[in-house]
Amino acid sequence: MGFQDAGITVQLISDGSVCAEALWDHVTMDDQELGFKAGDVIEVVDATNKEWWWGRVLDSEGWFPASFVRLRVNQDEPMEEYLAHLDGASEGCGASMGGPLGPGLPCKEQMRANVINEIMSTERDYIKHLKDICEGYIKQCRKRTDMFTEEQLRTIFGNIDELYRFQKKFLKALEKKFNKEHPHLSEIGSCFLEQQTNFQIYSEYCNNHPNACVQLSKLMKIKKYVFFFEACRLLQKMIDISLDGFLLTPVQKICKYPLQLAELLKYTNPQHRDYKDVEAALNAMKNVARLINERKRRLENIDKIAQWQSSIEDWEGEDVLSRSSDLIFSGDLTKISQPQAKGQQRMFFLFDHQLVFCKKDLLRRDILYYKGRLDMDEMEVVDVEDGKDKDFNVSVKNALKLCSPGGEEVHLLCAKKPEQKQRWLRAFTDEREQVQHDLETGFTITEVQKKQAMLNATKSHPTGKPKAVTRPYYDFLLRQKHPTLPTALPQQQVIMLAEPKRKTSNFWHNIGRLTPFKK
Repeated sequence: MGFQDAGITVQLISDGSVCAEALWDHVTMDDQELGFKAGDVIEVVDATNKEWWWGRVLDSEGWFPASFVRLRVNQDEPMEEYLAHLDGASEGCGASMGGPLGPGLPCKEQMRANVINEIMSTERDYIKHLKDICEGYIKQCRKRTDMFTEEQLRTIFGNIDELYRFQKKFLKALEKKFNKEHPHLSEIGSCFLEQQTNFQIYSEYCNNHPNACVQLSKLMKIKKYVFFFEACRLLQKMIDISLDGFLLTPVQKICKYPLQLAELLKYTNPQHRDYKDVEAALNAMKNVARLINERKRRLENIDKIAQWQSSIEDWEGEDVLSRSSDLIFSGDLTKISQPQAKGQQRMFFLFDHQLVFCKKDLLRRDILYYKGRLDMDEMEVVDVEDGKDKDFNVSVKNALKLCSPGGEEVHLLCAKKPEQKQRWLRAFTDEREQVQHDLETGFTITEVQKKQAMLNATKSHPTGKPKAVTRPYYDFLLRQKHPTLPTALPQQQVIMLAEPKRKTSNFWHNIGRLTPFKK
C-alpha cells in the first residue's frame, strides 16, 4: 500500500486533482511560502522540484517543503472514509480488489503481509543505495587526493558511512524476525524499539545536509568534478540521479519509518503478538523523526533569519541570531506606548527570546524599518478586556499587554480581530514553551554557524543597494541536468527561482522520479 505506487500515480494523472496531508507544522517567514499545521490537507499544484512544492490551502498559495507532507492514498474521498472502508472490508476484500489476495488469508492479514514485504524490500534497496554511495563515490573520491581533502569529503558525505554500518545491523535484525513463509506472522516491532536511540545518528547527517549541498554546488561549477561524479555513478551502475539526489535519501528515509509503521499498525490485529511493539515503535520513530526534523528546520532557519535581518532598514543593536533561532509568529498589531498613548501600526516578529517590531514603508510595503525589540525573557503577557484601560487611559479592543516584572515597562498591543488576538496569545505561550524545550534538550546554534549565516546574508545584500528579491541562480539552475533549489540561498530568494506552473499532467508523469526511494 505505498502512497506513490504506479497505480495511484496513474489515477492522480488522470484525475488532475492531487492532495497531500501535512505531517509537520510549517511556520512561514514570508507570504511566498505556504504555512500550515500538521493534519492540514494541501492541494499540490506543482512538484517539478523534488524538495519544494507549490500548493494551496483554502485561499493561500505558496512554496512548502515536500518532506513535510505525504500524498493522500485516495484522492476522491475523505481520508477518514477511506481508512474506514479498508478496515471494514475484511470479508469482501478479495472480491473488491479483483480477486483473492492470498491462499486463504483474511484481507487484513494479507494487507499486513504486504506491508511487511514492502518494509523488507525498501530496507534492502536502501542498503544497496548506501553501499553504492560509500563504494561508488566515497571510495573513488579518497583515491583523488588532488581533487578532495578529507574535510571536503566529510562535509559532502557527512556520517553516511556510519549510517551504512548501522543500517546493515538493523537489516540483519529485521531478517531474523521476518517470517518468509508467513510474512503476516513476522514480529518486527521490537527491532525498531531496540534501535530507537541509535536512529538518532541521523540527526548529525540531516543537520549537515545543507552544508553538503553548498559544498557540492561549488564543486559542480567546475567541469572536471561534474565529469568525475558522473564517472563514479556509471562505474557503480547506479540509476540516473545526480549525487545531491542520492545524498537526500537518508533525510527522506528517517521520515518514512513512521509512515510505514503506521500502515503496519493499521493492519495488525490487537491480539497479534507484535501489536504492542509496533504501537510503541510507531511512537518511538515519530519522536525520532520529529526531533531530527525540528533540529534540521531550526538549523536551516538561521540562514533565513539572517537574510530577513539584512533586508530590514536602519537595523540597530545585536543580531537576531545572537539570542534567537526560530520565528514563532508574525503579523500586524497596533502598538500603544506610554506616556503619549498614541497608537502606531507596526509589523511584529516573535522569535524565541525576543519580539522585534518594524514600520512598513509608506510607498513600498515590502520594505521594513527597524523600530525596536522587547526581551521576552523579561516580559509577562497579560490578556486585556475590551473597554477603558486604566494604565493608558484609552478605550481598547482585542488588546493584550507586555509588562516587565516591576511594571517599569508596559506595552499595549491591539489586534484588528478577536481571533488574531487569540492567535497572538497562543504564540506567546508557544514561545515560552519553545525556550523551555530548548533548555531541556540542550539545543544550541554554534557561533560559527551564526557568523556564517550573517556573512552569507551580507554577501547577498551589499550595503547601500536595494534589498529587493532577486533571481541570481535562475540561469545557472536551468543549465543543470538535475536542477535543485540551492540550499545555500535563503528561502526568500530561492522561492522566486521560477513561477509556479499550473499544468499538472506533465509534472505528474514524473512523480516516480521525485524521490529515489518511495514508501
